[in-house]
Amino acid sequence: MHKTLISLAIGSAVACAVAIAAPPLPNAAAPVGAPVSKPAPVVPLLWTVSDADNSIYLLGSFHLLKVDDKPITPAVEAAFADAESVMFEVPPAQMTDPATATKFQAAMMYTGGRTLSKTLSPATLKRLEALLAPSKTPVAALDPLEPWAVSLQLALGLMASQGFLPDQGLDKVLMARAAQAGKPTAGLETIDDQIRALDGSPESEQIKGLEEFVADPRKGIDEAINLHAAWRQGDAPLLDSQFRADMAREMPATYKLINVDRNVRWIPQLEARLKAKGTDDTLVVVGALHLLGKDGVVERLRAKGYRVERVARNARTGKDRATR
Repeated sequence: MHKTLISLAIGSAVACAVAIAAPPLPNAAAPVGAPVSKPAPVVPLLWTVSDADNSIYLLGSFHLLKVDDKPITPAVEAAFADAESVMFEVPPAQMTDPATATKFQAAMMYTGGRTLSKTLSPATLKRLEALLAPSKTPVAALDPLEPWAVSLQLALGLMASQGFLPDQGLDKVLMARAAQAGKPTAGLETIDDQIRALDGSPESEQIKGLEEFVADPRKGIDEAINLHAAWRQGDAPLLDSQFRADMAREMPATYKLINVDRNVRWIPQLEARLKAKGTDDTLVVVGALHLLGKDGVVERLRAKGYRVERVARNARTGKDRATR
């Protein structure tokens, strides 16, 4: 379940972009494990999808990254240079619109007189109170929030304690690059679409996720670091089996809303780019988990008969190459 919550935290562009006052977690200031002074270069989760006359590049983003991650690799640089336009989960203009934070915060709140303390068990409330105590944040401060919103705040606070920042995320970096280069941008969905997906999770799954998180928050730190390491290594099979598949198994309804349904809605828009007349190419930047597994965008496009290749680095030559 910890993997599911961390996956959720990095899987929503809008959640990572909206400033949420997340209380710090106890004993989470120092990263787990010895620091690596010179980390290996990032291996991008990058695919090309082609038809007869043009292509789209599918790039798997990590919405929260560290300052020293440097995710713009030569392969990503080449894809960005070749693309005439860039698509993201949501239009960049909506990400920076002040109304977005207002909408997001409204969606987080209970309505009809319900509160968090009336929803959670006494044991879970006691664990949550203990977790918040070092930050002097009373549980009452979170009482108006639905369980998914509390989990998300805690997960983002956990990630921040390890140096993961939304303004360093690959999508945010490429939004700034696109604006600087004057490349047209677009979104696969709206802010409202993404908020509905987050807010639509069944309450039973929301409560289960929060209960397991507060029972062992330290485990979440390990999972965040492991997920980040797998993304840096471009290890698609590990990300798929250990994170995407876990979410599908542990929170099936949430997984369908957050991942499957959105992937299905994106496919026609991606196909429209491929079928458009001319040779204009598009770079598409979405959360990495959307590209993985049988439910992912990559396999859905491959099943429709498009030529799909993973851009990988040749260990001998150090050059990028396409692989099936």
